[in-house]
Order: sequence, then C-alpha cells, then structure tokens
Amino acid sequence: MSVDDVLNVDKLSGDVGSSLTLPAVLVVDDDNVISDPAKVSGYRITAEIVGAAAGPKINMIHYRNKTGYRRRLGHRQKYTQLRVTGIDAPNKANTVKAKS
Repeated sequence: MSVDDVLNVDKLSGDVGSSLTLPAVLVVDDDNVISDPAKVSGYRITAEIVGAAAGPKINMIHYRNKTGYRRRLGHRQKYTQLRVTGIDAPNKANTVKAKS
C-alpha cells in the first residue's frame, strides 16, 4: 500500500470524507520487511473514507433429494473504500503525505 491507493476493507462506521487512523500490521520497505509488533507499533496510516462498496453476489442453493426441500440463499459482503492519505514512520525522515 502506498499513498493515494484506494482499498476495500470490511464495513466501517463513519461518514464519507471523514478521516481515520489505522495501525500498521506489516511494513515492507524495499527489501526490508518488519513484522515484529514492537517495531511496527510506531507506524501509523491515515486514511479518508471515500464511499461504500459491495462485493460480488454469492448464491447458495440447499437441496435434498426426493423430499421437495429447496432453499435459495444469497449474500453480498459490504465494504468501505478508503484512500490512504499518509504513512507516518517512527522517525520523521520516512513520513509520506498525500500530494495536495
């Protein structure tokens, strides 16, 4: 993920245009990969809610032979679209902000 990327995440509460802060889980910087929770805790990602989205429709059919039992179910996962506006590193030299 980098600045100005748009991501789909599970539905979050909030209004379009509001900003939120997400904790980093994994940091990849060229060949350097950091996954230790103690080291990653200093990184913060700020994002802006762009809108709502929905995943593909999933159809399920339950059927039992010779009994007349048929059930049709559907599901569509709800998502929130986020635009990454900044990535803050523990040392200020690696801080990246969105271009305004």
